[in-house]
This record gives sequence, structure tokens and C-alpha cells, in this order.
Amino acid sequence: MKNLGRHILAEVYDCDPNILNDRELIEEIMVKAALEAGAEVREVAFHKFSPQGVSGVVVISESHLAIHTWPELGYAAVDVFTCGDTVEPIIAVDYIRDKFKARRALVSEVKRGIFD
Repeated sequence: MKNLGRHILAEVYDCDPNILNDRELIEEIMVKAALEAGAEVREVAFHKFSPQGVSGVVVISESHLAIHTWPELGYAAVDVFTCGDTVEPIIAVDYIRDKFKARRALVSEVKRGIFD
């Protein structure tokens, strides 16, 4: 079976709440995670909510990285979806976990576009 892409879903817990509420820092971490994984960054859009929380997306040639944070819970939902064989999405997830100072995470992978 062949697949078009890999979609990594990461439930990231017990993170530094100050990091999870810093739009500029999260944007920097997400872009760097994409680059570390070997992706080509195309577009970036992030938004800080009031009173807290950040959502954003890094559009890459190979698909995207997306995030939603709940600083009050120390939690972030992270998606890394890549197509092709040139990008390693788990590298991006590991980089994000490290930079968020996460103490634990649940990570799962979904194969996308499965063909015979």
C-alpha cells in the first residue's frame, strides 16, 4: 500500500504556559520545526487570543503545520501533515515538544491518501 502523506497528531501536555501564550515565539518555533524537518516554508499566519491562547499555521510546500494552545492548561494541539518522502514530520513534532518544555505527549500518525 502506498500513501501520499503522513499526518502526525500530537497532544502536548504540561508545557510552559508562558511559551504557549507568546504568539511571536510560537511562530518562530513552528517555522523552525518545519525547517528542521526538511520542509519548504511558503506562508505563515498566527493569531493571539484574548485573554490567552494562540492558533496558527505554517503552510509548507509539502502541506502544513498547525497549532492551537491553551496556556491555562499547559496544553497544545499540534498537527504536522507532510506529503512525499523528503520531509520527516516526527522531527518537527519532537522539536516543538522540546521547545515547549512539554513533560508528556501523545503522538499518533495517520497515513493520508492510501492507494494500492
